[in-house]
Amino acid sequence: MIVENTQTQMRKGILEYCILSIIAKGETYASDIIAELKKAQLLVVEGTLYPLLTRLKNNGLLSYNWVESTSGPPRKYYVLSDDGRKVLEQLDKTWQELEFAVKTAIGDRK
Repeated sequence: MIVENTQTQMRKGILEYCILSIIAKGETYASDIIAELKKAQLLVVEGTLYPLLTRLKNNGLLSYNWVESTSGPPRKYYVLSDDGRKVLEQLDKTWQELEFAVKTAIGDRK
């Protein structure tokens, strides 16, 4: 259905921005990213998240550290790189512009 496709595209459009914003708060484990996204009602599964994290890492926007775990294998914790912080600052500005544009375009239609 056309509505579902549009909703999916809208969510995809903001997913990377949200992931970078979550990681910007501090060193973050993938399951914590998923939990934050679920809390924000942006449901994401590991099969969606890991390719995104890999692409962001390959683009130089984040890196990771391996941390030993007391309950299993070592865990990969993600951090933003300097370039990642710069990109996030630009995306923050873009988000503010988009938010204004959408609110202005929608106006008082309700």
